[in-house]
Amino acid sequence: MNALSRNRLGWWGYVAALTVIVVVIGHRFVGLLALGLFGYYATRPISDRVGELVESDGLAAALTVLTVLVPVFLVATYAGLQLLQQVRRRFDRGVVAMLTNRFGNVDAVPAWLPSSPERLLANPPSLAQVTEFLSGSRLEQVLGLLGTVFDGLLLVGLATTLAYALLRYDDALAGVFAALVGGQETTAYTYALAVDDDLEAIFYGNLLFVLAMAAIATAAYAATNALAPPGLGVPLVLPLGFLTGIASLIPIIVGKVIYLPVVAYLGLSALESGRGLGFVAGVLVAYVLVLDILPQTFLQPYVTGHHLNTIVLLFAYILGPIFFGWYGFFLMPIVFVLVIEAVRIVLPELLHGESIDPAADVATQLGAPAEDLHEETTDGEDGAASEDGSGPAPD
Repeated sequence: MNALSRNRLGWWGYVAALTVIVVVIGHRFVGLLALGLFGYYATRPISDRVGELVESDGLAAALTVLTVLVPVFLVATYAGLQLLQQVRRRFDRGVVAMLTNRFGNVDAVPAWLPSSPERLLANPPSLAQVTEFLSGSRLEQVLGLLGTVFDGLLLVGLATTLAYALLRYDDALAGVFAALVGGQETTAYTYALAVDDDLEAIFYGNLLFVLAMAAIATAAYAATNALAPPGLGVPLVLPLGFLTGIASLIPIIVGKVIYLPVVAYLGLSALESGRGLGFVAGVLVAYVLVLDILPQTFLQPYVTGHHLNTIVLLFAYILGPIFFGWYGFFLMPIVFVLVIEAVRIVLPELLHGESIDPAADVATQLGAPAEDLHEETTDGEDGAASEDGSGPAPD
C-alpha cells in the first residue's frame, strides 16, 4: 500500500468517525430535526413567494418564520395547555395521570390557577394559597413542571431556528450538494430532488390543510354552541378545533377521532337533560358533511395537490407516533419518502446488476416523476447551470 492509498484510507476513516458522531447527535435530537424539517418544507413555498417581493432571502425567511411558523407553534402550545388544564379539572386524578404522565407533572399546576390571564388579574390567588403551593414537595413539583415547560420551549425555539436557517441558506447548501455528487445528471442528485419535491408537497399541503380545517372546525364548534339548546355546548372550542385540523391530516380517518367524541359528549348531555337529541342528530349530520366529506372530497385535493398514495400516508401518520413518539408524526413521512424514492430510482438497477439510471422505472404513481424534476431545474432562470457546472440543487 503506497503513501497515497494510506492517506486516502486515513481520511476515509476520519470521515467515517465524523459520520458516527453526527448520527449519534442526530439520534439524540431527532425530534428537533424532524420538527425543524417540517417547518422548513411547510413554509418554503411561502418564503419563496415573499422573497420575490422583498428580494432578500434572509428577510423573506425571517418574515415567513415570524408570521407563519411562530404563530402556528404558539397556537398549538396554547391549545395543548388549555386541553390539559380542562382535562385535569373534569376528570379524576387517575385519568389525568394516565393521559399526561409523558408531559411532566401536571398535578403541579394548582387547581385555583385561572384558565386565562384576564381571570388571574380579576381574581388573584391569596397569599396563603401561594405560600401553600410553594411549600414542601410543591416546590419540587413546580421546578419539575418549569423544567418540562422550558424543555418544550427550547425544542420549539431551536426547531424554529433550524427552519429559518434552512430557508435562509438552502440555495447555498443545495449548491454544495450538487457539486459534491457531481452535478444534476447524477442519480444522487435526482434522488435528492425527488425526495425534496415530495416532502415539500406533503408538508406544505399539510400546513395549509391543518390551518383550513382548524378554522372550519373551530367555526363549526362555535356555531354549535350558538345554536345549542340551554345545557348543551361544545367545551374547549379552540383546542378541539385545532386538534380536528391535525386529525384531518390522516387520510380516511380525518376528523372522526375528534368530532365523534364531541357528538357523543353532546348526546350524553342531552340524555341527562332529557332534551336536545334531535339537535344532536342534526349536529352529527352537519359534522359529517363539513368535517369529513368536505375535506376529503374538495378541500384536501385542492390544497395538497400531488402527494403520495393515500394509503401510504395513512400508514405513515398512524405508525409514526406509535413507533417513534410525538415526533413520529413528522419523521415517519420523511422515512417513507426516502424509502419510496429509493425503490423508484435506485433499487431496480441495483437488483438487476446494471448501471444506475437517474430515470425512475417503477412505482411512478407513488412519488414525483424524475423526468419532470429535471425539467423543472433546466427551464428558466431557476434551472440555469451555475458557472462551475454543478447546476442548481433542490431549492
